[in-house]
Amino acid sequence: MGAVSAVSSADAPSAERSAAAAVRPVLADAVDVARAALDELGEGGIGAHLGVTGENDCAATHRFVADLPGYRGWQWAVVVAAAPESDHVTVSELVLLPGPDALIAPEWLPWNERIRPGDLGPGDLLAPTADDPRLVPGYIESGDPEVDDTALEIGLGRRQVMSLEGRLDAAQRWFEGYGPDSEMAKAAPSTCLLCGFYLPLAGSLHAAFGVCGNEYAADGHVVHSQYGCGAHSDTTLPTGAGSPRFEAYDDAAVEIVPITRPEPRDDETVGSEQPSGATATDGAAATDGAAATDGAAATDDAGRPEQTD
Repeated sequence: MGAVSAVSSADAPSAERSAAAAVRPVLADAVDVARAALDELGEGGIGAHLGVTGENDCAATHRFVADLPGYRGWQWAVVVAAAPESDHVTVSELVLLPGPDALIAPEWLPWNERIRPGDLGPGDLLAPTADDPRLVPGYIESGDPEVDDTALEIGLGRRQVMSLEGRLDAAQRWFEGYGPDSEMAKAAPSTCLLCGFYLPLAGSLHAAFGVCGNEYAADGHVVHSQYGCGAHSDTTLPTGAGSPRFEAYDDAAVEIVPITRPEPRDDETVGSEQPSGATATDGAAATDGAAATDGAAATDDAGRPEQTD
């Protein structure tokens, strides 16, 4: 097997110049021949010439930019050949290849390796692999009902149970999701271990994990015992928190209050309203030029009292 050399991106231009220098002139000068072959292919999208690389003494590859929709970074490659001591070039192969910056599909993965958490939907079936390291054989039924019932009560009545590796993997996921290093836990007043909503797990994970039963917190999630949040059962509000309490006021209700009009007194003047244009003099109402009422003395034009019989 021949030696393999790696060329860094900084040395790539010099490496291309060295490769081009090693190519026979008849092959290196066949740029127009290579472009004409691509034009004859009829696919279009032939861009600038990128360079030539020698394959051996009798063959070289010319590369062109591929200006095709959806093929950013791809290149046209045309292999030309010439017999030794010949000045005639022929086209051996044309192909579209991805360049260093080409957008290509990821490597193929089997379907069972493509599944991610949350992909399973209603009605989907996902069986564990035959050699799943997360599972180990469980309790095998003995045929004795008393023994088998007791085994079921303590969690041994299953064909398979989680292995130590499977439990450690689950514990690591739960620790990273709802563990003491999360921002929520760091700002919490206390831990889940001391919370009334904390429901500890059974088995070997009892000491470290439980399920949150607070609907306003991590309800239904497995949390670490040292996790915490602001909805802790022992949380108390600071003094003076909130707004003062006021009695409800119904501004839609209208209270009707009856008002009794007072009766006029005997000494009050009746008909005190004056017609428009009338003038009151010295507190006496004048009507039809000269009329005195309520005990006022009649006077003549000079203001002297009239003499009466």
